[in-house]
Amino acid sequence: MTAPLRVAIAGASGRMGRMLIEGVLARPDFALAGALDIPGSPAIGLDAGAALGRSTGVAITHDLNAGLANAQVLIDFTRPEGTLAHLAACREHGVAAVVGTTGFSPEGKAALGALAQHVPLVFAPNMSVGVNVVLRLLDLAARSLGDAYDVEVVEAHHRHKVDAPSGTALAMGEVVAKALGRDLKTHGVFAREGHTGERVPGSIGFATVRGGDIVGDHTVLFCGTGERIEISHKSSSRANYVDGSLRAARFVVGRQPGLYGMADVLGLDG
Repeated sequence: MTAPLRVAIAGASGRMGRMLIEGVLARPDFALAGALDIPGSPAIGLDAGAALGRSTGVAITHDLNAGLANAQVLIDFTRPEGTLAHLAACREHGVAAVVGTTGFSPEGKAALGALAQHVPLVFAPNMSVGVNVVLRLLDLAARSLGDAYDVEVVEAHHRHKVDAPSGTALAMGEVVAKALGRDLKTHGVFAREGHTGERVPGSIGFATVRGGDIVGDHTVLFCGTGERIEISHKSSSRANYVDGSLRAARFVVGRQPGLYGMADVLGLDG
């Protein structure tokens, strides 16, 4: 019988962290090897399964060396600055990584790429299998519809989300822009207010909604003359992110150093 994959979870006391821990504990082919949180967190020192009413024998720690010592892979859904620090420790310990953190600056993404030269790393703004299938559909739609259709991306998330537009919305915009031969940096429109004038041909618009406990809704509209095509993905639970993350963890362990995406994990390029 194959030994369980040893996983460390960053942000262990957060919403996503708790769900990842629950997901790992529910699967016999995975084992919880470490649980990390920020210094000063009230969860430091507690059993990682305490919030779930479980005893795991793994204490939540802010000590990266202790948290990664027995792990084969780290799953990280935290903040950009924290993720980069965690990945630097992964490099030291030879630990693979799965990163679902969003809100990276261009410099942060460059730092991710540099670290991926030393550790195998799956990075995706959304780990959902469904979202990554939608990205493929968007590529097909954009190439087929071409410049005759205006493109708008609308996303909605819970009141606690700190970055906008969401990483998933940006990934959707980037897929469409690439398919149409455009650069999102110059064609993206991220705010509209006042007398904006007519819509600039070729632009890709973004609209953001924040409120309540919305897990994550994304819709891309292709608006033509006489018709409108909408491609949507709606999350009702973070469980789909957990499932995708664990598939990514299984994929990345044992790989050569490099920056991988969910298309690699799911075999969508094959």
